[in-house]
Amino acid sequence: MKRRDFLRQGAVAAAGVGLLGSPDRLHGILLPSTVGRGFQQDRRALAMVALDAARSAGADYADVRINTNRTQFVSTRERRISGLADNQTSGFGVRVLVQGTWGFAASGTVDPDEVARIARVAVAQARANRAAQRRPVELAPTESEPNGVWRSPIRTDPFDIPIEDKVAHLLDANAAVLGVSGVRFVNSSMSFLREEKFYANTEGTVTEQTIYRTSPNMNVTAVSSDGSDFQGRSSTDVAPMALGYEHVLDSDFPGNGIRWAEEAVQKLSAKSVEPGRYDLVLLPTHLWLTIHESVAHPTELDRIMGFEANYAGTSFITPDMLGNFRYGPEFMNIQGERSTPGGLSSVGWDDEGVKPRDYLIVKDGMLNDLQTTREQALWLADWYRRRGDVEGRPRSHGNSYAQSWEDVQFQRMPNINLLPHPDRDVSREEIIEGVQNGIMIDGSGSFSIDQQRYNSQYGGQVFWEIRNGRITGMLKDVAYQIRTPEFWNAMDLIGGPSTYFMGGANGDAKGQPAQSNAVSHGCPVTRHRDITVINTGRSF
Repeated sequence: MKRRDFLRQGAVAAAGVGLLGSPDRLHGILLPSTVGRGFQQDRRALAMVALDAARSAGADYADVRINTNRTQFVSTRERRISGLADNQTSGFGVRVLVQGTWGFAASGTVDPDEVARIARVAVAQARANRAAQRRPVELAPTESEPNGVWRSPIRTDPFDIPIEDKVAHLLDANAAVLGVSGVRFVNSSMSFLREEKFYANTEGTVTEQTIYRTSPNMNVTAVSSDGSDFQGRSSTDVAPMALGYEHVLDSDFPGNGIRWAEEAVQKLSAKSVEPGRYDLVLLPTHLWLTIHESVAHPTELDRIMGFEANYAGTSFITPDMLGNFRYGPEFMNIQGERSTPGGLSSVGWDDEGVKPRDYLIVKDGMLNDLQTTREQALWLADWYRRRGDVEGRPRSHGNSYAQSWEDVQFQRMPNINLLPHPDRDVSREEIIEGVQNGIMIDGSGSFSIDQQRYNSQYGGQVFWEIRNGRITGMLKDVAYQIRTPEFWNAMDLIGGPSTYFMGGANGDAKGQPAQSNAVSHGCPVTRHRDITVINTGRSF
């Protein structure tokens, strides 16, 4: 039997397994059911039903999101398929304000009667929630462009590519990796999302968006000849992106996989690092995660104000630090945005119908702004008034998001990026030349952070020793420890645009019940002086 015929029959057999348990779902396969039938109706008309019902029931404000989300996941190990899932879910959620208190309800049955009923349930919930109200919710005004259509900038819809072609691509990459002497195991996968979202609110905003995400992934493990050691290397320099299937092909897993495999083998004989103080050269394949933990999370305003602590704690930042706290050197500029093509958090409008704007969280090294939604923006009114912005009436930065139709939207981080050198295109080679005793770190690894994002520790994938301005060999067992402001103020040089790379993650958990969003972080190469490095392979 030809391999393509085998793969095609294997995929059909996997789908057939779902028929044995439930008529709708088993092992991640969602088969046609009643869940999406009503979704074929005019979404605009259904949204108006929800908003009218909410108003009639007493809501002062209401919004509705009607979504269809499809996800697909394919994974392999060495020469076989290890996982396959193809899911679709449709439904809607209605959020209302009644006398300054939120209410929310959702349903997977999308028809006019259910839409009206759920809107009334949301209003009833808001009335019940008033018993716990401390102060009424107020919403900041929105800016122009409240209506329109937006789509992720893809070239090829990944759901148009046959499953057998995706599996064949992964198995071909695995075969190339297994040809490297010393490699014992390889896992590869690709996952996809297509989110079709319709939004409307009682202020007249109506938007339609189609959002895609594509995530190729590979993990390689090398084992020593005597079996006493093993070392891994993952594809951290191929980030998930809001692109189409072209991102899988552009990632070149057969070619890159060989390089990752050779680095995994080289790690087996690498020298274990001596603990001490080193200058660090951090590649953007690694630094994006440090930015996420030490800048992005602590500048979420709900964490700062004590409204959120789940998964990532609160924050060492307080509102009075705005304009007064030096985060890093003068050339450090951290931008929040949802506009970069392919960025995981890039959208046309957020889940409150706000068109996001680009803004500087850190400007010339100083804390300059914070992540906000329409509700949160007014918490900073006094600060904006003192600064002279919009007469003390701040606007939302468009940082509201919900992971699905059945979840209420709340503040989630945008793409947060460290901008490259403002004046010239500093190369990685120039940055390395200035290091006498240091380590260059490539790829993200394990990490540990305290509950205020002030003290933390980071590992990586590959570590290169630098002596007298030259890379001299590979190290292993490396992790570095930081206090956030000291670390960023120890940055004495930053790369130019040619060193810029956008990393990111599909799963950033927050809230209770937990929700997950996807976010990208772009950055150039950086150099940090005199950082504490520990050896993770030694017992103390």
